[in-house]
Amino acid sequence: MDSALLQADVETEQTAVEVRRLIVHNDDYNTFEWVIETLMSVCKHSAEQAEQCSYIIHSKGKYAVKHGTYKTLRPMKEAIAERGINVTIE
Repeated sequence: MDSALLQADVETEQTAVEVRRLIVHNDDYNTFEWVIETLMSVCKHSAEQAEQCSYIIHSKGKYAVKHGTYKTLRPMKEAIAERGINVTIE
């Protein structure tokens, strides 16, 4: 196999398993209770963990509520966005 093709395959594989962050952004529309409920339901956070994340989101403007591969985080991102909460994967 050509070494350039082999290198491209390795880089593609590394990108696929690269650890990403699921970032929830603060807004003026969603309540603490709604964000907490969403994090518990979608990300499987405990009530205490979801509450702490919500306060950090509120005070810092955004927070990484979950880490994982893009493949793992994408369904969570979509579920959170469907609930009207601004979320990105970085």
